[in-house]
Amino acid sequence: MLEHALPAIEALLDPIRLAALFVGMAVGMIFGMLPGLGGVAAVSILLPFIYFLDDYTGLAMLLGAISVVYTADTITSVLIGAPGSPASAPTAIEGHALAKQGKAATALGVGFLASMVGGLLGALILLFAIPVAGPIVLALGTPELFMFAIVGLFFASSMLGKNLSRGLAAAFLGIFLGSVGPASADADFRFTFDQVYLLDGLSLTIVALGLFGVAEVISMLASGGGISRGEVPVTHWKDGFLEFLKHRWLIFRCALIGVFGGFVPAVGASASTWVAYGHAIRSSKEPKYFGKGDIRGVAAAEGANNATIISDLIPTLLFSVPGGPAAAIFLGALFSFGYYPGPRMITQNPELMFLIVWSVALASVIGAIICFLIAPALARLTKLPFALIAAPLVLVMVMGAYQSTSTMGDMFMLLLMGLIGWAMKHADWPRAPALVGFVLADPMEQYFWLSNQIHGWSWLMRPGVLIIIGLMLAPFIYRLWKSRFEKEGKVQDVEREKGLGSPVNLALSLTVLSLFTWAFFESLTYSPDSRLLPWLALIPGIPVTCFLLIRGYLCRERDKDLMPQSIKELPYLLSLGLYVFAIFIVGFTIATPPFVAWMLFSCAKMRIHTGLLYGTVICTLSFLLFSILRNGAPDGIFGPLI
Repeated sequence: MLEHALPAIEALLDPIRLAALFVGMAVGMIFGMLPGLGGVAAVSILLPFIYFLDDYTGLAMLLGAISVVYTADTITSVLIGAPGSPASAPTAIEGHALAKQGKAATALGVGFLASMVGGLLGALILLFAIPVAGPIVLALGTPELFMFAIVGLFFASSMLGKNLSRGLAAAFLGIFLGSVGPASADADFRFTFDQVYLLDGLSLTIVALGLFGVAEVISMLASGGGISRGEVPVTHWKDGFLEFLKHRWLIFRCALIGVFGGFVPAVGASASTWVAYGHAIRSSKEPKYFGKGDIRGVAAAEGANNATIISDLIPTLLFSVPGGPAAAIFLGALFSFGYYPGPRMITQNPELMFLIVWSVALASVIGAIICFLIAPALARLTKLPFALIAAPLVLVMVMGAYQSTSTMGDMFMLLLMGLIGWAMKHADWPRAPALVGFVLADPMEQYFWLSNQIHGWSWLMRPGVLIIIGLMLAPFIYRLWKSRFEKEGKVQDVEREKGLGSPVNLALSLTVLSLFTWAFFESLTYSPDSRLLPWLALIPGIPVTCFLLIRGYLCRERDKDLMPQSIKELPYLLSLGLYVFAIFIVGFTIATPPFVAWMLFSCAKMRIHTGLLYGTVICTLSFLLFSILRNGAPDGIFGPLI
């Protein structure tokens, strides 16, 4: 089979095909850097054009976009704190904290190099694992797949935040949000409040942008100044390279985790990234630095997510089961060119298989080099007044959210998710578990339902399930046991409980508890199969949030003053709400210029001439991007009449 490797690379190095690969990379990098758009939007934009090309050229263009999305979204995650994709949430947490410390270039450099390693390892595994991956995937039953989803959720809940109960409450909230809409196991529509918009459930893009992007934008606008308060080193790459070499084996292990998450259908990059991130924390001798700006978190996440998106192609090519949304579009392209994935395609079209491998490997390396070259200029953006960056960033988030259903419901849901993310941030609830719970809700429901239908409750005693449970709980139990002998244990306990009595935490706990209680009684009207997923969140979620509320009430006097920053941010949150309402009334085209003017002249303190020029460019590009996305901007109720 290896004799087909040379003809495949010769075919790829054809000038037209190479140009198509670079065009795909450029589109993938641009859309990867725009929060809310990412790989699916990039591949979707390219899809109409590939039909004017031959099969190898068209597929190379798509692969170029797929291979660099997770490399490029490191930029947004680190500099802005808004993950370019849900799987980059750990990078946003650690990398953005490093950017605030003036270490943006180091975080970007390590992220790019780790992404390159992940992409190359994914390509290598893609080459050699396809003949043997089939039996491995088929050997995993639905109980084991369900437990893998639980592992990703558990790591996100227990590894982040200072308080485990808040992490669990956030995870249960995420699962609940993922249960909104149609039930997988029966013909029920859950928690829709009789709104047509909710019949299809919530958009992952909107949930990710709201929980992370909106909250960070509001926080940075309120604090003023740039993203970094210190000088950002943009010329000394030695530290980044040394950090990469220092953690090379961690990156390699996390890339292997990403590969495994890729070839198991429905696990995907979000779960595998959090498993890799959890592995980085567990293997560290100083886990207390995670969440505050630890370069190991960036290395682990970027090594895993890029490996995952490449190895997503393994189940796609073997079983026609796409490992992710971008892989699903690639599968459609294969069908359109007359290729039908399966074991036979490996033997009948070996040159195509090598073309895929070479395209992925080349794009991973060149994409990392390009990002490395532009990182110094991009890192300097952290010294600019954040309002200058926030103005186009908010417009991009609005556009990204509007791609979900192209209705005003997208705008209001983005605002609601932003409010939840803002409250979680100030209540010290980790937002990552909520996002992971939302992402994993659908596969968890399918696997949980199938496990009970096929095995009953006896699946809990399957050897594979017991092994996964043991591997998941052993480090956690060990840490609890070890903490009993630490001299500073009591001090740490007080630190973990800090903020429980803050007004924001009390309000959020009460709101979530009320929501969970209502949802539980509402779920009693659904069929037994439709209750499975909601009850996974509600039955443990009600006592956890009740515990948080009681503990918060008891600590209210101690933490009653933990509110100044949240009060300072309220006007900016209100301004964003007014902007969304203005879009609803008069449309995006009319509402956007005044909003941009407010951000540039009031928040960024720009001069009239430069502000008008910059604002005109921002608005023009936003209208142009709506045209490129083949989606008209929101008109509003009275917009067409004005």
